[in-house]
Amino acid sequence: MLRAATRGSALAQWQTAHIAELLGRAADVQPVLVTTSGDRMAEQPISAIGGKGVFVKEVQAAVLDGRADLAVHSAKDLPAATPEGLVLAAVPTRADPRDVLVGCRLSDLPQGALVATGSARRRVQLRELRPDVRFAELRGNIGTRLAKAADFDAVVMAKAALDRLGEDPPVIDVLGCEVMVPQVGQGALAVECREDDQRVRSLLAAIQDLLSRRVVDAERAFLATLGGDCTLPAGAHAHIQGDTLVMRAVLADGPSGRCHAVAGDGDDGEALGQDLARQLLQAVAR
Repeated sequence: MLRAATRGSALAQWQTAHIAELLGRAADVQPVLVTTSGDRMAEQPISAIGGKGVFVKEVQAAVLDGRADLAVHSAKDLPAATPEGLVLAAVPTRADPRDVLVGCRLSDLPQGALVATGSARRRVQLRELRPDVRFAELRGNIGTRLAKAADFDAVVMAKAALDRLGEDPPVIDVLGCEVMVPQVGQGALAVECREDDQRVRSLLAAIQDLLSRRVVDAERAFLATLGGDCTLPAGAHAHIQGDTLVMRAVLADGPSGRCHAVAGDGDDGEALGQDLARQLLQAVAR
């Protein structure tokens, strides 16, 4: 039996069940449901309650204190640094990393449209495309956000989340990564375990997708160099083109500031992520 720490949302439980299937142990993985501080404060903006770590700290603690053998996360929720005693043991094949508009296509948004999103990254990039757009805060699980979509001209969500839950809103506009650069790790799952647990590390190694791990590690190196988490108006997306890793990244001066973009390629993904982050930090400083 493997005990998997996870949040209690429908999406988080789907992700845990998916990892169990990949391991070939669907009947042998017991979910350990954990309520995070981010779940308890679902009506407050993420930036006001501590950034992306609010969705993972309690889940990680369940592994560290022995209540669970592994933790299943959305990779985009992970802070740049892995806590001492844990290791990021597996990144399975990445799903679609793109963002989507639900409720209205980007080209059809009316003048002064009200778009709901809790992400500073999404706001600054949409503002670059449509300076007239207004924004409203949006938090909650996938079902909650879809239920609230009718209150706005559009809401912004991750395509992978909709795909995983089989949600198919009547109006959806998929935004290419060149239009809106995704959050670091978006669309990927990340599985952690205790660093000294060789049995679980060996099991998880079997579900690692090397290409997905390579691009996620590059994006996480970008985030680590920024020294931030998802409260920063920043994003990065890496992909493999031939044998070369290609990455595009963005960082804004602030929640209402100019959005700077850079791109590059190379064989060393972590070095590339670090270099793009430094370029953007210099651009913001100027």
